[in-house]
Amino acid sequence: MKKLLSFMFAAAVTAAAFAADDPAEAEKAKDAEARPQVEEQRYDSPTWPAFLAVWQVPHALDVVGLRITIPYSTAQENVTGIDLGLWGRCLYFEGVQLNLLRCDVVDDGAGVQVGIYNSIGHGDMLGVQVGLWNEALCLRGVQAGLINVAGDAEGFQVGLINRAESLHGYQLGLVNVIRSAEIQFFPILNIGF
Repeated sequence: MKKLLSFMFAAAVTAAAFAADDPAEAEKAKDAEARPQVEEQRYDSPTWPAFLAVWQVPHALDVVGLRITIPYSTAQENVTGIDLGLWGRCLYFEGVQLNLLRCDVVDDGAGVQVGIYNSIGHGDMLGVQVGLWNEALCLRGVQAGLINVAGDAEGFQVGLINRAESLHGYQLGLVNVIRSAEIQFFPILNIGF
């Protein structure tokens, strides 16, 4: 048995040595090094019409239709439709996000977010956020919750605490702050132009 294993090892090493000396193989290796490396895509087309996300499996680039997140999902880049579950996260979103704990969109979102904590991290939110804590970098629409935070906003904020860097619209709440306004703080009703 030892002789057979030794013979197989020697044959494998010899074949590898001859393959390295083959000019055709050397040319293929040189071409492979010269070509730029391209990342493989996981899927070429979106998952449709429904997708069940259990933890991180399976990975899909786009979801069109219904995504059920049990208990959470961060593997999808684009979600269009309904996102239902405990914790949903994606890069771009269009539709309705109904997640109990958190609705998180990294870049741009359009539609409705309903959850305890709703956020649009680095892009625009066009629509409505309803929850205990709502935040958007750029808001075009309505925020309704206990705490509402926005960068550049056009629309309406209603909650206990409302804060915006700049606002063209109204704030209704106990604490209303518009950082770029002449009167930055005003209780009950604050108007930004």
